[in-house]
Amino acid sequence: MAETAETFFSDQPVILPPGGPLYLQLKRWIEDAIAGGAIKPGDALPSERDLAIKVDVSRVTVRKAVAQLVHEGVLVQRHGSGTFVAPATQRVEQSLSQLTSFTEDMARRGMSVRAEWLDRGLYLPSPEETVILGLSPGERASRIARLRLSGDVPLAVERASLSSAVLPKPEEVADSLYKYLETFGNRPIRAIQRIRAANLGEDDARLLQVPVGSASLHIERTSYLASGRVIEFTRSIYRGDTYDFVAELRLGDAPGNGGTKP
Repeated sequence: MAETAETFFSDQPVILPPGGPLYLQLKRWIEDAIAGGAIKPGDALPSERDLAIKVDVSRVTVRKAVAQLVHEGVLVQRHGSGTFVAPATQRVEQSLSQLTSFTEDMARRGMSVRAEWLDRGLYLPSPEETVILGLSPGERASRIARLRLSGDVPLAVERASLSSAVLPKPEEVADSLYKYLETFGNRPIRAIQRIRAANLGEDDARLLQVPVGSASLHIERTSYLASGRVIEFTRSIYRGDTYDFVAELRLGDAPGNGGTKP
C-alpha cells in the first residue's frame, strides 16, 4: 500500500496487485492509493487517457475499474469536471427519544447544515394526505421538500405535508419548519415515527450522491399538536452510511411481578 501511495502521481513504474481480471487489479490499486493517502477525499483522478498510459492498460480497462468504484461510492463523477474521490462521510447519531427538527439536531452537534429546496407549494391533496391530515373538502395540502446537507455532503431528503390552513405560504419557511410553526403556536409536541430499511431508487440516489440500490433509512413521521390534531406528515430518506438512530430503553413494569421494579 505504501508503494501505491508513492507511485500514484510519480513517474515510477506501476505494479498492479496480482489476481483476477485486469480491471479488478486496477480497481484495487486505486483503492490502495486512497487508503494510503496518495489521493484524498475531493481529489481528482488523472484523466482516463493519462491513467491508461501510466498503468499501461487500455482505456476500456480504466473505464471499467472506475465505473465499478463509482458504483460502490468510492469515486464520484461530475459531468464536465472529471472523476473525484468521494467525500469522507461523518456518521451522525440522532436520538429517537426527542422531537426535534433536523436543524436543531445538527446544531446541538456543532454541525453546519444547509438545505437545498426541491419544492415549496400548495397542491391538491392525495387521498393519503387527506386522511392523515384530516383535511376538509376543498382544503389544499402544503408541501415542502428539501435536500439536507452538511457542507457538500447530502445527508437526507425530507418531504413534508401540512394543511394549507396551518401553512398557507410554504415559500416563507426558511431553515427550520418547526421554528416557523412555533411562531404561530403550531409546533408539534409529540410524534409517531416508523423506520424501515430500503434500497435507494434512481432519483433519490442521485440527490444523495450514492449508487442506485444503496442502503437507506426511510422514516415516516406523523406529528401532533397538544390538542391531538395532526399537524405534519413527513417522509424522510436518510443515507445509510451517515446516520445512526439511537434509542434509550428502560425496564418498565413487567407483567406478573406486581408492577415493581428491581
